Amino acid sequence: MSAVEALRNAMPDAAKDARLNLPAVLAAGGPLSPAQTWGTALAVAVTLGRRDLLDALASDAREALGDGFAAVYDDAVTAATLMAMNNVYYRFRHQIGKPEYGTRPARLRMTKLAAPATNKADLELFSVAVSALNGCEACVRAHEAALLGHGLGVPHVEDAVRIAAVVASAATALFAGEAVATHG
Repeated sequence: MSAVEALRNAMPDAAKDARLNLPAVLAAGGPLSPAQTWGTALAVAVTLGRRDLLDALASDAREALGDGFAAVYDDAVTAATLMAMNNVYYRFRHQIGKPEYGTRPARLRMTKLAAPATNKADLELFSVAVSALNGCEACVRAHEAALLGHGLGVPHVEDAVRIAAVVASAATALFAGEAVATHG
């Protein structure tokens, strides 16, 4: 039994759809490569801060990706940590709606965007998924445009965001399972 499969068993019956959707979005066959699929899921799990979910995804990703796992994991962590910073900052700029904020330099270091462990397109893909999760319209638009510039298309972006949505649902289902166990 895979680690993700074992984790699914901890989800309550009320979270049946989360249990069904999680293996479906992680399965091969869509427009994303295995590295893109697993990297997106890992970046979202890091963002959500669910250690059990991250550990299960990392275990199955390591098995699926072999020697490529370390680079994918590195870029997943890079996307999660950079977007934790950027999504707050750029979402604020967008929400405040005052042009003068947009003329000021951000003064935020983002050196890993220029030198990812995998490639720029995959790091952008992980970043668009995390930005969608964090609700930063400006970042979603910027990363989607970068992805199109790297030759990926709408199906790639949509799949990455679908993975983000399902991994977020799984995190909620796991929390609910813990709450059901505690509160009956």
